[in-house]
Amino acid sequence: MDVSIIETSGLGDRSYLVSDGAVAVVVDPQRDIDRVLDLARNRGVRITHVLETHIHNDYVTGGLELARVVGAEYVVPEGDDVGYQRRAVGDGDIIDAGPIQLQVMHTPGHTHHHVSYVLRETTGGIRGVFTGGSMLFGTTGRTDLLGPEHTEELTHAQYHSVRRLAGELPADTQVYPTHGFGSFCAATPATGDSSTVGEQRSTNPALTQDEQRYVDELIAGLSEYPAYYAHMGVINIHGPAPVDLSLPTPVDPDELRRRIEDGEWVVDLRKRTAFAAGHLGGTLGFELSDSFVTYLGWLYQWGAPLTLIGENEDQVADARRELVRIGIDDLTGAAVGELHTLAAGTELRSYRVADFAALTKALPEQDITVLDVRQRNEYETSHIDGAINIPLHELADHLGTLPEGEIWVHCASGYRASVAASMIDRPDRTTVLINDDYDNAMDIDITSTT
Repeated sequence: MDVSIIETSGLGDRSYLVSDGAVAVVVDPQRDIDRVLDLARNRGVRITHVLETHIHNDYVTGGLELARVVGAEYVVPEGDDVGYQRRAVGDGDIIDAGPIQLQVMHTPGHTHHHVSYVLRETTGGIRGVFTGGSMLFGTTGRTDLLGPEHTEELTHAQYHSVRRLAGELPADTQVYPTHGFGSFCAATPATGDSSTVGEQRSTNPALTQDEQRYVDELIAGLSEYPAYYAHMGVINIHGPAPVDLSLPTPVDPDELRRRIEDGEWVVDLRKRTAFAAGHLGGTLGFELSDSFVTYLGWLYQWGAPLTLIGENEDQVADARRELVRIGIDDLTGAAVGELHTLAAGTELRSYRVADFAALTKALPEQDITVLDVRQRNEYETSHIDGAINIPLHELADHLGTLPEGEIWVHCASGYRASVAASMIDRPDRTTVLINDDYDNAMDIDITSTT
């Protein structure tokens, strides 16, 4: 028996393909199912079952389409009123895929109807458990995605679900979570790349703390999560449309300029330093990296026309793939090529890129504003003396209230700051992007705590 991991690093999630002989089962597949189909083809296996641990809130599932394409049974936890045919399973049910046997455990907490799947060997032993958003590596799934009125109830339920997993499964059981690799579905950052139930007994807060302390600390530590989450559950309950990964319609320089002048969303995918060195005024810089889809989805005005600028078609295709994972399907076009050509005579804009060492020199010499676009909990833990804090996802509502003059923008690594710099850049303002790790600011002692 083999358990293959399919990483989706941009969302911090994992999907799994379990195979034994010629048979395979898939757990929590992402929207772009071609990756799963390619893996199954390379393994020489036939997918007979597609399993969901829960109705997902951070991505559009590929489970419904995958099951349809390969003719597999689609298995979804009972309790949710979904808009498609599926096998609804509850606690104790068995998914029989020949040599692969999975037992359902109801593990509420991340959602009301969340389940885990215990993977059993043909000999009766337990190989692993697919825990979705329940037991993660050194943490648990967050419990506030269904609304504040459910958070406390679900947090108590999460505590008991993780305790049940740890109490009923052997110490050497491999833990296979869906969330926890950078996903905002984790209550706190996860630790490590693999784990067992035995390791979690000594590291997971649901297993090392008493119930009330766990509940209080989890709820107190919950941070903001991306705005696009509000759309994911709705799409997944109704049933996602088949995925389309084709390239968007080409856009010529004149049409590109019209869209920018009309205030449409025009997103430049190039590296943040390349954007700073030269870009079309009025465009937004979202470097195509692991953080791209989370922050574009967080700030995007759902349903608004969206045009991409890329260095080449491969870059646009990669962005398209990332976007369909969160249900942004209707791209209105893409402009590809050398930026001066796309500008068609329009003067490019630019701004300076610096580090925290340069900020240290500038603070006593210049009248500048330091804008920190990290989340509030990050700012409260430590921040630059005198910096103003406007989290990136709130910045659009505060652009008119920013101080005049020179603004230096920073975050924890430079990514969020680069998006913010592109948002505030304008002809009458001097903008400086701090493209640096915040740890370097702490090392040169220009920080304090609230």
